[in-house]
Amino acid sequence: MASPIPTHHKAVVYDKPGEISTRIETVETPAPGAGQVLVHLTHSGVCSSDHGIMTNQWTHLPPTPAGQVGGHEGVGIIAAFGAGAEAAAAAGGLKLGDRVGIKWIASICGACIACLAGRDAMCPAAQVSGFYLPGTFQQYVLAPANYVTPIPEGVPSDLAAPLLCGGVTVYAALKKSRAQPGDHVVISGAGGGLGHLAVQIASRGMGFRVIGIDSGEKEEFVRSLGAEAFFDMTKYSRDQAGSDKLAEDVKAATLRGVGAASVIVCAGSNPAYGQALGFLGFGGTLVCVGLPEGAPVPIAGAFPGNLVGRELAIIGSAVGNRKEAIETLDLAAREVVKTHFVLEPMSKLTDVFERMGRMELQGRVVLDLSREY
Repeated sequence: MASPIPTHHKAVVYDKPGEISTRIETVETPAPGAGQVLVHLTHSGVCSSDHGIMTNQWTHLPPTPAGQVGGHEGVGIIAAFGAGAEAAAAAGGLKLGDRVGIKWIASICGACIACLAGRDAMCPAAQVSGFYLPGTFQQYVLAPANYVTPIPEGVPSDLAAPLLCGGVTVYAALKKSRAQPGDHVVISGAGGGLGHLAVQIASRGMGFRVIGIDSGEKEEFVRSLGAEAFFDMTKYSRDQAGSDKLAEDVKAATLRGVGAASVIVCAGSNPAYGQALGFLGFGGTLVCVGLPEGAPVPIAGAFPGNLVGRELAIIGSAVGNRKEAIETLDLAAREVVKTHFVLEPMSKLTDVFERMGRMELQGRVVLDLSREY
């Protein structure tokens, strides 16, 4: 028998946007409208994008409103259907009580050119979980019945949560990389929340030869995920000479020393982008994933002569679509990728963001939404 739906539930809000500060509040549990499901959330991943939204560090976005419930990597069970939602859910093989996931993109129009092309994040009507829409740092949330992601049997909810943004984001980026099985692919920020998933999917799921770049204490971790080479970025100076030396060493680790087929920049770091083009061989592709906080900075070295002379490509990759989310969870079901995470109660979110800001996290943090403290 299903548990009764409470009139109110607990949520973690950004109480001082612009600062690292969160607070647990009691909020009203909404009723699902037409085409919606009410999801009883049990877990939510914590993403660097949440940090950027909370602190207003992404200058291309409007400021975050006070009281915003953040989060966009939620997993829970369908607790109730709105009008017409049961049929929409059934079309996707879902019913009451099934586990589903909430993603960065909460909903799309489904009819525009971007949606028809499977570029969900480019939909002009897209809504973002946790940004001007209640997100997943709470115990109950509304979602469109046709946009939630089914969670495969055998994939634990806490492990699945970060895959709904971090996992699908790097999976989509790797598909855009133009690399072929056997090619060298560099993952910048290889030990972080995005990077540690990218290393596994690239090496175990796509047959790429992975070179990881991160701070030295993460080397053993990154190699255990499937990287065949690793470079400690802290051993290189942050000036041009340091970037040139790192590029020389990375190229030396590739087949015949010609350079990598692709670089996936998972780190939200301007220096990481400034180094990336130097890792590439001719015809290589730089895939932009991590978004640096603060004022926008152009990618160093991205002048036409360099791009034309070496036939390089620079592309952006913004999360993934519904099909790619399902494929990412299937990779987890087949044990190709496994989230490495620490489980924390809701009350620890401020501390998690502080550690994230200091770049102290390895892998991911997942909130257990059944625990306040």
